[in-house]
Amino acid sequence: MVTPVAAFAALADETRWAVLQALGAEDLSASALAARLPVTRQAVAKHLAVLEGAGLVESYTAGRERRYRALGAELTALGRQLEGIGKAWDARLARLSRLAQDLDR
Repeated sequence: MVTPVAAFAALADETRWAVLQALGAEDLSASALAARLPVTRQAVAKHLAVLEGAGLVESYTAGRERRYRALGAELTALGRQLEGIGKAWDARLARLSRLAQDLDR
């Protein structure tokens, strides 16, 4: 399972975020990613290693190249955790709003 701290640390970099977005559409090699981004293939490989280490991306061999894919289930789980935090804050703010309305009466 992806830990939120590792995931957000990995995604704090704009290039890694762009890499993950590109991998959301299709599995790509580091070379194909580098062709789409303003960084070198070597830089993309380093970013992919960070994303893979965080558990957001996995790699596999397809013919003679190494391809990468975003791990949708892990990203969905992370999104659910964030959604839970958002709902908790919404509930707190709603209670606070009710308290403020009660004080106005």
